[in-house]
Amino acid sequence: MNNVSLYLQAFIYIAAGLNHFISPKTYLAIMPPYIPAHNLMVILSGVAEVVLGIGLLFPATRSLSAWGLILLLVAVFPANVYMATSSRFRKLPAWLRWARLPLQGFLIWWAYQFT
Repeated sequence: MNNVSLYLQAFIYIAAGLNHFISPKTYLAIMPPYIPAHNLMVILSGVAEVVLGIGLLFPATRSLSAWGLILLLVAVFPANVYMATSSRFRKLPAWLRWARLPLQGFLIWWAYQFT
């Protein structure tokens, strides 16, 4: 079961990272105004997700990648808070916008399992 969890997590981060390049507008929209260089941040976070997701697949880099994902999840948390609190996203149900916040905690816990 641990392998399934590992491969699923790696797949999710690799896919999400690639999606930064396929649908950058999605990620640009949730960037808080006070964060500089939105395009660069979306690119860097996408690259980080792909690299760290791949890193989970190899025992030699697994722990470092898991710690990197934890740091990345903490770094992107302000975008989730912005999405939950901004009136820009009223079209999305409030429960969905707010559910992303505790989801970050779960994702951090999940990544921690591979440190």
